[in-house]
Amino acid sequence: MAFAAGGTVALAAGKVHAHDQPVAQPFTGKTGGSDPGPNDPIRMGENPDIVNPPPTDSGTLPNLRFSFSDSHVRKGTGGWTRQVTERELGISTTIAGVDMRLNRGGIRELHWHKEGEWSYMLYGSARITALDTDGNWFVDDVNVGDLWYFPPGVPHSIQGLGPDGCEFLLAFDNGGFDEDSTFLLSDWFKHVPPEILAKNFGVPAETFSKLPSPSDEYIFAGKVPGALNADAIGGATRSSIAFSHRMLAQDPITLKGGTVRITDSSSFKVSKTIAAALVELQPGAMRELHWHPNNDEWQYYLEGEGRMGVFASSGQARTFDFRAGDVGYVPFAMGHYIENTGDKPLRFLELFKSSYYADISLNQWLASTPPELVKQHLHLDDRFMHALDKTKKPIVS
Repeated sequence: MAFAAGGTVALAAGKVHAHDQPVAQPFTGKTGGSDPGPNDPIRMGENPDIVNPPPTDSGTLPNLRFSFSDSHVRKGTGGWTRQVTERELGISTTIAGVDMRLNRGGIRELHWHKEGEWSYMLYGSARITALDTDGNWFVDDVNVGDLWYFPPGVPHSIQGLGPDGCEFLLAFDNGGFDEDSTFLLSDWFKHVPPEILAKNFGVPAETFSKLPSPSDEYIFAGKVPGALNADAIGGATRSSIAFSHRMLAQDPITLKGGTVRITDSSSFKVSKTIAAALVELQPGAMRELHWHPNNDEWQYYLEGEGRMGVFASSGQARTFDFRAGDVGYVPFAMGHYIENTGDKPLRFLELFKSSYYADISLNQWLASTPPELVKQHLHLDDRFMHALDKTKKPIVS
């Protein structure tokens, strides 16, 4: 499930492919009609199930999709960043996402947050550092498919390595997160009187006469560090907490049609507020009809094309189309499916503000309910009942 190109390359490839899509028109049979314009044929081609919804769609569900390509980019000397939060995707109240690029040697300044920070490495490699609440240090190198998690208040840093640095997805356990609300090292130093800094660190006050501007330090160019073991802190204790995790090294749930890797606090103990699944669907396969009983679902699409149908109760349902670089969202307990509609694998992350991963399979639920009761509800025959499966299969081909 590793892939060589990061989000930047995947986004570009998805945009080119969108030009080749037939432009949807808002009519089916005797309903609707053509759209003579003005319109945006590229957007229409990217969102056929918005332009011409399936007849099963109904009601007025809010928007459940936003693309990082539509997000403002903040640039620094060491890379760039952009975010999709509750401000960009109004329904996304539980999780906010950040896409960050660090050039070779680029440093995401030493900092901390009120929110927990979870990350998935999209491209390249990075070195991360942290200090736990017992005063013990942590340093590790992370590569494509690796995760990290820093609990609220834990100070940390990230630096791009290798020949071309890195790109990674960050998820914060609060949809209202803002990158400008970060506690930055340089910002604090700038706002403490020099005599107080001198007293705290035991050096002359003039030591702090040429501090850098915080506006230059958020993401800045730096020197590529040496070997990992060279960054071990002598005379101090390494943290016993594993702040990083090799998600792709996990044995996946393998089914005809795809794979699933689940990582929550049972396998990545420090990650108490974010649970995740990495899903790969082969062409034509789909994530089965299901819902989640523990929280809203925040999605990030890594590769491929797909569509998601969401059932919101009270006769409301809506279908959305996705491709690499998109964010999807499913409010708590709403039934849904995700189908690969392309000719290549569809890969995406499911994230939850929770310490554990949980889902309810529609198929398994009906198979585990007295058959006569199910038949009376849906007026279905024995052929349907015999097709039900008591074993959950999260992917169907």
